[in-house]
Amino acid sequence: MSIARVTEISSTSDKSFEDAIAQGVERASKTLRNMKSAWIKEQRVELENGRIARYVVHMLVTFVLEEA
Repeated sequence: MSIARVTEISSTSDKSFEDAIAQGVERASKTLRNMKSAWIKEQRVELENGRIARYVVHMLVTFVLEEA
């Protein structure tokens, strides 16, 4: 039997939503082991002077807990 945990993270990029997702997953993998999936909960953009300045994603990352 395996037990999983879900943690919510936010990530930003000045390039695209895809880049924000990739950066978030890459950074999370430095701390979380056994990551299995990421669900994109929310996407939004931050505007400056009527233009897109940043792409922001909020995601739920699932990882399996190690045996004790």
